[in-house]
Amino acid sequence: MSETEQNKHPEKESATSRRSLLNKLWILLGIVALAELIGLVFAFFKPRMKRISKAERDAIIVAGPLDSFLPDTVTAFVRGKFYLARLADGGFLALSRSCTHLGCTVPWVAKENKFICPCHSSEFDITGEVISPPAPRALDIYQITIENNIVRVNTSKRKKRSEFTSGQITYPKNT
Repeated sequence: MSETEQNKHPEKESATSRRSLLNKLWILLGIVALAELIGLVFAFFKPRMKRISKAERDAIIVAGPLDSFLPDTVTAFVRGKFYLARLADGGFLALSRSCTHLGCTVPWVAKENKFICPCHSSEFDITGEVISPPAPRALDIYQITIENNIVRVNTSKRKKRSEFTSGQITYPKNT
C-alpha cells in the first residue's frame, strides 16, 4: 500500500465514526423526544387531583374560647378579614370588613360603638345594619359554629344580606 492510501484510510474511518456517532446522537434525541411526547399524552388524560387553594384550606378560623369575648364588643380578625361581634345578649355575628357600598375596609370605632366607612361615611351598628347611607345594605356575614366553647368562623362563603334579622345570630349552647 502506498503512503497516500494509508493516510486516506484513517480519515475514512474517522469520517465514518463521526457520521455514525452523529446518527446515534440523532436517534437518541428522537427517542427522548418520543418519550416526552408519550409522557405529555398520559399527563393530559390522567385525571387531576383537586387542588385545595390556600383560601379553602384556611377557611375555618378558630376565633377562640367563648370567655375571651365580652358582651357588646367587636374583635377584628385580620387573617380572616372579618369582625367577630359579641352582642349584649351573648350572641355572635361574624361581619365582613368590606363596605357594601364600594368595598372599602370598614373599621370599628369603639368610642362611637359603630363601624364607619372612611370612603363615603356609611355607618353600621354592631350587628352590621346600615345606620347612615350610602351603603345599600347590611354588612355581609360568615357562618359561625361554637363547639366545646370554642368559636369558629367559616370564611369560605360570605352570606349577602339586605338587613339584619335575629335568625343570623349564633348563640352558644347551654351545657
